[in-house]
Amino acid sequence: MESTSAETDTCTAAPRAHPRPEGQDRYTISEVAAFTGLTAHTLRWYERIGLMPHVDRSHTGQRRFTNRDLDWLAFVGKLRLTGMPVADMVRYAELLREGEHTFEERQELLEATRRDVKTRIAELQDTLAVLDHKIDFYASARRAPERPCA
Repeated sequence: MESTSAETDTCTAAPRAHPRPEGQDRYTISEVAAFTGLTAHTLRWYERIGLMPHVDRSHTGQRRFTNRDLDWLAFVGKLRLTGMPVADMVRYAELLREGEHTFEERQELLEATRRDVKTRIAELQDTLAVLDHKIDFYASARRAPERPCA
């Protein structure tokens, strides 16, 4: 179920449990890297290119991520798995920050990505069928009795 608020429009499909409860959710970049599997370099790059929303900083300038940031990173991970270009992911993040009047454009971007994913799935199913055929061929060839020499 997707919220109608532009501020909470993140991955809402069964997010992973957070390591810390709301209100106690201040993570360092190394903790986020360990939790997400992303490198600190990637997290900094995401922030630099505008893919990460504003990341809070401590009084010493150290990044402090929240559970909401973890949810966003999980969503970005799903977008990466779709093969969505980084530029489109950044555009989606920009639209999200612009507010609710961008719902239609965000939907169109996601629908285009969905079409691409469905095309890739069909291509992979066709590829799987070819592999299955070849595997069956070799399995039956190995089971066939040897032919006597003429």
